[in-house]
Amino acid sequence: MESADESAPDDTATGPGAATALAARYGVPAGQVRALPSGGANRVFLLGDGLVLRMPRTREAAAGLRKEAEVVPVARAAGVRTPEIVAFEDGDGSETDVPHMVVRRAAGRDMSVLALPESEAHRVLRQVGRELAKLHRQSPERDELPGVPVDDAPEDPRLLVARLLDGGWLDSGTARWLTGWFGRLAARLPADPPRVLLHGDIAPQNLLVAASPARLSAVVDWGDAMWADPAAEFAKIPLGGVPAMLDGYRQEAGEPAGQGDWEARVLWHHLTWALGRLPDPVPRPGERHWTAPPASRLLGLLRFFAAGPPPPWPALA
Repeated sequence: MESADESAPDDTATGPGAATALAARYGVPAGQVRALPSGGANRVFLLGDGLVLRMPRTREAAAGLRKEAEVVPVARAAGVRTPEIVAFEDGDGSETDVPHMVVRRAAGRDMSVLALPESEAHRVLRQVGRELAKLHRQSPERDELPGVPVDDAPEDPRLLVARLLDGGWLDSGTARWLTGWFGRLAARLPADPPRVLLHGDIAPQNLLVAASPARLSAVVDWGDAMWADPAAEFAKIPLGGVPAMLDGYRQEAGEPAGQGDWEARVLWHHLTWALGRLPDPVPRPGERHWTAPPASRLLGLLRFFAAGPPPPWPALA
């Protein structure tokens, strides 16, 4: 039997026919199998009213699904709101035996489609911050999670600024300004930040929200889990929502509001990733992630600081 790495699933092997065949294993008739919005990694189907089926499109996505099978039980043991895994199988790549995961269905819709009023969105994001604090204070041994990679020390973004200048993406005055900005932020960064277990993709489409009133019901899609600086966990939420997330995080972790060190660490990631997208200006229409448009991160930074953010953010600009 081939492993999932040797037999990559494709859209045929992970389509409605495969979903129907797999649904029968869980006592769900074909008429109760419905396609759900899918990302680039997995095809997703609702099985009846209580189960969700996810099938990877590629070898990389199959590896991500195996990673989820390791990480989700750890997250649930930490008290994080994430659906229970009912079954995970690597499969052999045939229509009736593709790699797949079945989880309990969580209530709600993903945050990216809800267009919540700001006050409700911030309430949900405070709850997200609390869930992250629960996850980050878990300390399993790394060898307990062999499929979870360690994020090595990233490159200093001032080197990125130099390359963008050399490549003609920045003028010299802007490059000097950005280098100075990173220098001021660097003074607030820990010399050796801890590496904790991260979800790795805390973004609106991976946050399920139940309505009336809006509340977080589940954090889903753990395929990007890694050991990394916990500040990186805040980099895939638009910056305008980060103060609320940090507020919830600090409350759960028992940390007082600080003088900007956490904020500096988060801003470091947002600014680095925004600049990293400059040499890749190709639009990606149809993608659900808010950073798919090339200028989204840079415009998000502009919008955040132009709107008059709360302290200590203005002092970091």
